[in-house]
Amino acid sequence: MFLPTLKQLRYLTALDEHKHFGRAAGACFVSQSTLSAGLQELETLLGASLVERSNRSVVFTALGREIAARARVVLREAQELAELAAASKEPLSGTLRLGVIPTIGPFLLPKVLPKLRKAYPKLKLYLTEDLTQRLVDELHAGALDCVLLALPVEIGEAEAMILFDDPFALVCRKDNALAAKTRLSTGDVAEAPLLLLTDGHCLRDHALDACHLGRRPQGTDVAATSLHTLVEMAANGLGVTLIPKMALEAKLLKGSELVARPFAGGKPGRRVGLIWRKTSAREGEFRLLGEAIKAAHH
Repeated sequence: MFLPTLKQLRYLTALDEHKHFGRAAGACFVSQSTLSAGLQELETLLGASLVERSNRSVVFTALGREIAARARVVLREAQELAELAAASKEPLSGTLRLGVIPTIGPFLLPKVLPKLRKAYPKLKLYLTEDLTQRLVDELHAGALDCVLLALPVEIGEAEAMILFDDPFALVCRKDNALAAKTRLSTGDVAEAPLLLLTDGHCLRDHALDACHLGRRPQGTDVAATSLHTLVEMAANGLGVTLIPKMALEAKLLKGSELVARPFAGGKPGRRVGLIWRKTSAREGEFRLLGEAIKAAHH
C-alpha cells in the first residue's frame, strides 16, 4: 500500500485554508501547477475525489474536508517529532510559537525576553497576542506550541503549569473616598462604579469572580479594550478599576493622578500559567520555558 506524502498533505491543508490554488501554492512556496499536480497524485493514490474544481471556486468534498482535518493532525505530529529530536540535542533551540494575552504580554515580556535571549540564544520565539479563547483554539489547531495566559479558564485537553499568582489592586483617583482606605475588602467594590475590560478578556471575568460580583447587569459598568484605557477612564473620574500587580510593577499608573490600594485577607487576583497540548512531545521544553519565565518575573 502506498501512503500519502507529507508534501501532498501540506498541499491539501493549504488549499483548504486558502480556498484558492494560487494563494495555497504561494503558502507552500511552489508553483500553482506543482500544487495542482500534487493534489491530483493524492486523489489518484486514494482513489477518491477530494476537491471540486471550477474557474470561480474551490469546493471540498465531504471526504476531502475529513482528510484535510486529519492531515493537519498528521502534519502537526510530524513537526513535533522533528522538534523533539532537535530539543534532545539542545533544549529551547529552534522555533517556538508562543501565544500571550494582552493583559500579560506588554507587562511581563519586557522583563522575560532579554533573559530568555541570553540564556537560550538559539531559540527563535514567535509571539502571537490575542484574546484567550482564540489563543486556546489556535493551540489545539496546532498553530501555536504553547500559550501564556491567566487562569482559571477553560483550556480543553491541555496541560497547565502554574507560574505565579498575580493579585489585583483597586485603582482610583486620589480624591476618591476609597483612596483613604489602606486595606480594602472586596465588599468595598460592590457599590462602586466599576470599570472593566470588554467581554472576551478573561481579566474581566477574573475581576468579577475575585470580588464575588457575578455577572453585573448590562450597562452597570463601563467597559474598555485595554488596561491602558481603563487607567485613562479612571483618571477622568468615571469610576474605579482592578489592575493586576504585574501591570502596576510595569509603571502603568506613572504620570497619572491615580493610586493603587491593596486588598486585605484573601487577596483577589489571577494565576499566570503556561499551557500546551497534552499530546505534545515537547513537554520538557515547555516546562523549562515556564521555569525561565517564573525566574525572570521574580
